[in-house]
Amino acid sequence: MKLYREGYSKISGMAGPLLFVEGVQNAGYGELVTIEDSKRKRQGQILQIDGDLCVIQLFDGSMGLGTGGTTVWMDRSVFKVPVGSGLIGKVLNGRGQDRSGKELLFYEDRLPVSGLPINPARRSSPQSFIQTGISSIDMMNTLVKGQKLPVFAGPGLPANRLTAQIVKQARSLDKDRQFLVVFAAMGITKREAQFFMDSFEETGALEKGVFFVNLASDSAAERLLTPRMALTVAEYFAFQKGYDVLVVMTDMLHYCNSLREVSAAREEVPGRRGYPGYMYSDLAELYERAGCIEGNSGSITQIPIITMPDDDMTHPVVDLSGYITEGQIVLGRDLTDKGIFPPVDVLPSLSRLMNKGIGRGKTFSYHRAMADQLYASYSKARELVKLRLIVGDEGLTDLEHKYIEFGRLFDDIFIDQGDSDISIESTFDRSWDALKVLPDQELFKLPSDLVSRRAR
Repeated sequence: MKLYREGYSKISGMAGPLLFVEGVQNAGYGELVTIEDSKRKRQGQILQIDGDLCVIQLFDGSMGLGTGGTTVWMDRSVFKVPVGSGLIGKVLNGRGQDRSGKELLFYEDRLPVSGLPINPARRSSPQSFIQTGISSIDMMNTLVKGQKLPVFAGPGLPANRLTAQIVKQARSLDKDRQFLVVFAAMGITKREAQFFMDSFEETGALEKGVFFVNLASDSAAERLLTPRMALTVAEYFAFQKGYDVLVVMTDMLHYCNSLREVSAAREEVPGRRGYPGYMYSDLAELYERAGCIEGNSGSITQIPIITMPDDDMTHPVVDLSGYITEGQIVLGRDLTDKGIFPPVDVLPSLSRLMNKGIGRGKTFSYHRAMADQLYASYSKARELVKLRLIVGDEGLTDLEHKYIEFGRLFDDIFIDQGDSDISIESTFDRSWDALKVLPDQELFKLPSDLVSRRAR
């Protein structure tokens, strides 16, 4: 129990969610403070220090706060999140508080949300397959434990529905391993939050994960905390409890827009499209918290969901995320227009660590060859569809018509699976169902003995 409180009342100004206070002694970056006036108390965090001038980021905003009669009390602590097995099945807000309003009683520790960086020398290469139950991902853009694999989606595409499906279905094929999903939603509407909660409750996913929900009406400062709290909880379960943890974060565009808002309030020189120049480092700080550690059985895998404004893959948030992460899953608008779900456009999609998690003893020995065959055949089918618009059906050979038919079957049989959970074995069968229209000589990516055994 503290016998005294250290407070400062020389407020020099406010700008958006920021408060400027002078005369602060021995302040620390990231330190928590309590801002108190005659009406209410608010929480904040020291964002910048310049001599005895501190810039404080307010979690509740500065609405109704005046420079007179306001005191900033130093808590002499950093922001921490409760961790423990009692969090499984809980829905928390962007500050780590139970959204039902109840106090979190059963937790084992409180850890700083900044986390601890993984020593690069201790990192181990991702090696194990994670099944999402989505054929286009599991077969052609395989997710591997310890990987960071973002989903890029244009406005209006069913990214939320895909996110809910991944949270529901993702699992490790090793039944001896404990698997946990940590879900972090940032800047979503109440309607979107209700969709996620209803979906998780109906499917039972709510009892098998930890969920953080930050609404669009919540403060920008809280939005910047949400992914850090989720990752701190993930690190606890992965590296202290030995879980394989999948962290799903949506939407990173909202997170970066909050970063831009705080940067503008600090009057920093803007970078591309107004985003701060340090956004790359900030995103890397989050994404690089995924991985595996030598000698530790746990792992953290990340799937950030990122909206592409105007379907623009060169947008700074999308572009920088692509540099840091290990591939991308791209949702196609043309597939959505056809009523196909999940609308994963496999041609621009990529999993750079796919080869680490597939093959004999992990999925099946000819996984890579089957994926290559599907890529080669589908890309040719897409080209021929464009050619047909120019030369017409009469200008194509019988083999080219078979490729176009394969492209149709691939969309209708392989990619379009609705909300079904497809095992990797069934995914292999669906691959053959799409390839059945092509003659044996066109299956040049597959081993000849496998082609000779295929079902007719």
